[in-house]
Amino acid sequence: MDLNYLKQKRILLVDDEPELLDMVISILCEDGFVDIHTAKNVEQAVETAEKYPPELAVLDVMLPDGDGFSLLEKLKKKAEYPILFLTARGEDEDRLKGLGLGADDYIVKPFLPKELIYRITAILRRSYKDDHPLVKLQDSEIDFERAEIIKNGERITLTAKEHALLLALYRNAGRIVTLDALCEAAWGDNPFGYENSLMAHIRRIRQKTENNPSQPESLITVKGLGYKLITGEN
Repeated sequence: MDLNYLKQKRILLVDDEPELLDMVISILCEDGFVDIHTAKNVEQAVETAEKYPPELAVLDVMLPDGDGFSLLEKLKKKAEYPILFLTARGEDEDRLKGLGLGADDYIVKPFLPKELIYRITAILRRSYKDDHPLVKLQDSEIDFERAEIIKNGERITLTAKEHALLLALYRNAGRIVTLDALCEAAWGDNPFGYENSLMAHIRRIRQKTENNPSQPESLITVKGLGYKLITGEN
């Protein structure tokens, strides 16, 4: 599987140490991961997971309002995705408890940055080995793994921003995605002031995906709110 596709997976980091969160975010971003959300306690983690459903969660064991074991159980009640424990507690009992509850791996602090990347990549490869999304639209198909549009027998390359926007829309297929959410998906934590750029990118995406971009059938404008992607699955 293409590593670039795996690095589009949404990751939730949960730790109450701001310095460690910053360090892990830096490690992941430098390696090309682009969709990272954080939480500092159990309550915030549950709220964040509901708002931005993760595809991998990295949890500390010791949290101010509970522990990572109980958080794992709460998260798995909502959805199934891989869990990695990243913690200072390296006792065998804790390792076995975490793995017994369904965690996919367990790393003890301190750790090497490359080890963290290798472990996360290995988990994603195992968990999403059959994940080859080819999304059908009215006039074309999206190949997320290759970052291409297939239209009229031709393959058209997507830019990084176009890929990020389409991925955010696909994750919410059939639902409105707000302008702010799309700007955040493409430009990160400071999305303000990118509305004009967003509209330009949407126009280019429609040129690549629609037979008649001026009357789109798949990427729909919801006036005053945002955009909605209509797929063959909706």
